[in-house]
Parts: sequence; structure tokens; C-alpha cells
Amino acid sequence: MQQQQLQARLMKCLSCSYSHLPLPPPPPPPFSSLQRFASSQPKGVAKVILKKGKTQLFKDGSPMVYSGAIDRIIGRPPPKTGDIVLVADGTEKPIGWGLYNSVSMFCVRLMQLEEEATRDPSCALDMEKLLETRINAAVELRRGLGLPSATTNAYRLVNSEGDRLSGLIVDVFGDLAVVASSAAWVEKYKSKVKACINSIDEINHIHWRPSVEILKEEGMDAADLKELHPSTCPQRTKVIENGISYAISLEGQKTGFYADQRENRMFLSTISHGQRVLDVCCYSGGFALNAAKGGAMSIT
Repeated sequence: MQQQQLQARLMKCLSCSYSHLPLPPPPPPPFSSLQRFASSQPKGVAKVILKKGKTQLFKDGSPMVYSGAIDRIIGRPPPKTGDIVLVADGTEKPIGWGLYNSVSMFCVRLMQLEEEATRDPSCALDMEKLLETRINAAVELRRGLGLPSATTNAYRLVNSEGDRLSGLIVDVFGDLAVVASSAAWVEKYKSKVKACINSIDEINHIHWRPSVEILKEEGMDAADLKELHPSTCPQRTKVIENGISYAISLEGQKTGFYADQRENRMFLSTISHGQRVLDVCCYSGGFALNAAKGGAMSIT
């Protein structure tokens, strides 16, 4: 009995002793793929930390990180416009990477998420490789949709956020590509964008059209947007869309032609038979001509 009491007292003393020992620190969070790639960069990569509650929006696919979503920026010296940065949650764990802009209301344009970098690390923190991959994917997508074809050689090849290259639009008109640039990063990587487009078999000419007013808001100087070697492309070119020919001006609105309205124009032709059609906002006559093709009774 006395031995049992002694053992009980000993166990109680040991229990009290262990209760005063500090708890072991929690295990560190798993090292992310992007953090590993960033640590191998010779100059390091700055990190943009999001405010609490803002992370999910960008994980869900919104590519433009606005200034109000940012809590702080870690990096010395601070990142400059066009620099690659990590975008991280409140625990400083990266959710993706993108291109920084010190002036724009969109401080970062996200280019790749963490899970994508883990799945395919070939483009991680490499904007030139990412451009090549995304533009090639855009080409393959259009070819899968039958573009270009014998009846349509005017189409949108790169659709900004739609092709996950926020700020870059490329419209193709026959053997000519018109590039509409509306982000500072596009101007920085201009030579690579041109090289990727030049590698497409059907393209023989490129016409660069910077959106000057938008780029001023991105911190660009209008003088820097002038072509050192002006394009030798003709001012007008002929294209065909849904079997209808158009003469378009490369100095006209947007890229010169609203290629993104192709399906809407085709749909109008299917409901125009015997109808009186008014084309109110007529630019190059696309809707009116499709109405005529569809058998409209009269068109204004």
C-alpha cells in the first residue's frame, strides 16, 4: 500500500514538472513551389501580401490585384514597374506570381497560381516562357474552333483576361496581326510578344497599337510608346468573315474591326429573313451586311 502511494506521488511530481515545460513550436508551413523558385533567384523576388479576406478572389481567377487589396510589400529595394513579384496571403504563403506596377490602380496582374506552378513548373517566374506557352495555347484553341478558315480569316487570337494575358489583345486579319497593348508589362515584353506572333505560320505582318491613354494611367510616357521603326503595313486591308468581305482601316477604332462580335453578327443573319433591320451603331456595317445575307426585307 505504501509503495502504491509512493508511485502515485512520483507520477504527480513528474506530471507537474512536464506541465511547466514550453510546448514545441508548431511545424513550419509546407514550403511552396513558388517560394522555392523565388529563393533560387539571384536578386530575390519581392512579395505582395494581401489583406485578410481578399485572397479567395484572386485564387478564384481574378487576375488584377488592386491597391486596396494589398496589406504590405516585403522586399528591399521595393519592386519596380514590370518586376515579377509573388502574391501571398496573410501568412505570407504565396498564392501565385505576377507583374508589378508601382503606379497603376492594378498593382499586380497575376500570371500564374501556386497550384499551376506546382503542376507545371516550366513557366514559374519566367514571363518569356509563359508568354510563349499562353500564345501557343491561344493559337491551338482557335484552330480547334476552325479559325482561320476559308470563310473567316478575321478573328481574335488573344483576348486579354480570356487567354490569361491581362492587358494584351491580338486580332488577326488575314496575314496581319494587330496588337492592342493596354498594360505596362506588354510594352516591357514587346519584343517577346512580337517574336511569339511572328512564329505563327499564317502571320507575315504585325501592327502595334498601344492604347495611349490607358498606358498613361499605367505610368507610361507617351513618348516611349512611339515606334522606333514605324510599321510598313497598309492603312487598309481586306478580310473575310462568315463569307462576307470587308475593307477595314488599321487606324480605325480598337484594332480596326470588332472581331469579337463575329458570332453575334452571324446570329443576326439567322433571324433577319423578311425583317426590317435598323443598324444603329454602324461602324464597318457588319450587322447590316449579315442581315442582308440573312434575307432582310430592308436595312437602314
